[in-house]
Amino acid sequence: MENTFSEDKITPPQYVVFFDLDQTLADSVSGKLLAKGAFRNGLLKRSDLVNAVLLSFLFRLKLRDPLKIIDDMVGWVKGISENSLLELCSEVTGQLIIPSVYPEARAEIKYHKSKNAKVVILSSALKSVCEIIAENLNIDDIICSDLEIKNGYLTGRPLGHICFGEEKAIRLLEYCEKNNFSTTDAWYYGDSIHDFSALNSVGNPVCVNPDKKLKKSAIKKNWTVKNWKN
Repeated sequence: MENTFSEDKITPPQYVVFFDLDQTLADSVSGKLLAKGAFRNGLLKRSDLVNAVLLSFLFRLKLRDPLKIIDDMVGWVKGISENSLLELCSEVTGQLIIPSVYPEARAEIKYHKSKNAKVVILSSALKSVCEIIAENLNIDDIICSDLEIKNGYLTGRPLGHICFGEEKAIRLLEYCEKNNFSTTDAWYYGDSIHDFSALNSVGNPVCVNPDKKLKKSAIKKNWTVKNWKN
């Protein structure tokens, strides 16, 4: 899923900067917060919440294929109306995710914008969350995950591929080619070893509060490492 928020045609951007969202732009995990919010609002059964927590645990400990886990985690939205999901995303993003955005992230975005860069969210997070974050942070575009909707209700399946792991690198390269950006001049900010392919696709990789595996790779490849705090 790709959306454009900025349409400045007078001065073409000089380069492109991609930011992951969860635990990179913000010290939060949007999917986890949405599941908890859905439970509070009566949109999610306790058994589904327990299953979501278990899947999150398996993901953290890398005990299952992460892509399979993410696909399974999307399933909790099955049967929820599109309007209910939009309201949930607005509530959770406004009350919890935006307040957890790192001040350093805001400064970094402002810096790149001052250099006439195009700034893009590249995340596995949902479109409805990324749109609100993009508007709040003056981000130009989003590349993210979306959900299948039929007759106004979510089916519990993703629309296309979840924007995660190798898929991020694929979409990054497609975006650069489509918009005539050089990957050599491009930047990507990520926090997880699952961002490795995207980081390895650009000339300016930046690891934000990297996990152990990513930090090890960053040191080996002499990538920039930043430690951001709220």
